[in-house]
Amino acid sequence: MRRTDSLAAWRCLGPMLLAAALAGCAGRPPSALAPVASIPANAHVVELLVSTTRREASDPAVLFSGERQPDSRFASLSISIPPDHVVGDISWAQGGQPDPATHFAAAGARRLASADFTTTLRQRIARTGRSHVLVFVHGYNTRFDEAAFRFAQIVHDSGAKVTPVLFSWASWGTVSAYPYDRVSAEIARNGLESLLTRLANDPSVSEVSVLAHSMGGWLAMEAIRQMAIRNGRINGRIRSIMMAAPDIDIDVAMANGSDLGSYRPKFSLFVSRDDRALDISRFIWGSRDRLGSIDPDAEPYRSILAKAGVDVIDLTSIKTGDSTGHGKFAQSAEVVRSIGARLAAGQSLGGGSNVTEQAGLLTQGTINAVGQVLTSPLTLTQPSGPTAGGSLAP
Repeated sequence: MRRTDSLAAWRCLGPMLLAAALAGCAGRPPSALAPVASIPANAHVVELLVSTTRREASDPAVLFSGERQPDSRFASLSISIPPDHVVGDISWAQGGQPDPATHFAAAGARRLASADFTTTLRQRIARTGRSHVLVFVHGYNTRFDEAAFRFAQIVHDSGAKVTPVLFSWASWGTVSAYPYDRVSAEIARNGLESLLTRLANDPSVSEVSVLAHSMGGWLAMEAIRQMAIRNGRINGRIRSIMMAAPDIDIDVAMANGSDLGSYRPKFSLFVSRDDRALDISRFIWGSRDRLGSIDPDAEPYRSILAKAGVDVIDLTSIKTGDSTGHGKFAQSAEVVRSIGARLAAGQSLGGGSNVTEQAGLLTQGTINAVGQVLTSPLTLTQPSGPTAGGSLAP
């Protein structure tokens, strides 16, 4: 299918198909970032730093809208997670002010000047001793508060000892706005590259990892490619790129991989063959497979990924409450507990140990399912930390 034909098909059928595939997003609750008056003493608080290419909103519950701007803005958020939180879940207030005893809520929110972002980052690292920074790049159809709550949930549930930084691009947060969101992601490439460069060059930061979901995976790949082309290399403190259900054309992924230079961060790829959202994306673009829904055991992908030294985690057998299969990396308690913490710590999924053994909270059936993935031929035994050679290109 030609691109013009596929875009015409999108205008006619895309919104209906996406609405069907993403029906779980219907009836989403109102934005919830207006800080609450108090939080329970036994609530869990995750402090996030934010860099965003969203336009500021006048409503404190929204904070940053879906409108774009070329320059980055900065903020600090404190997200309260209720004491009875279930791993993988985000509990939303269905109306009115969130109750922090039972809902995710904002315990604090303040906008920062660029210099204050750096000062706050260094103060936070000095206070916690966590010089490893984890950057989260969300996907399509995501409001700002949804991105913040999801990242706070991942940080809390994974137990990752990191300083979390959210990069939020101007998603409109509407199912039918896929073309708008894609353009917003393109506009945000410079902003993400600038953030990664800034973090990697900060003397208080020892290591930077990136966790990117869906369309955010495409954005992350573009940003590090720009960095490699602009500087002739990727900064060596950027050690790990984790792409969960990346919405990237497989040919684009392989072509871009060849531009990354001699040093490449360690790539980890979460895929699921039952990802309905990526099936719709493939239809929209009229193209080949999306990277996040390939069968990693089928050729030519098996050989390409093995040569590239990419850790592949096949989540097809993992089931969550997400009917689209697109958010398993964050919504599966098994995955976020057993894999998320080690990835965030910069450790390879290869090697002789099964990471599910570290969780101690899994059913035997799930351990077997995940264990089969992690011990498959695609999961190569490599040292943790930076790796040289190999790319997403054959």
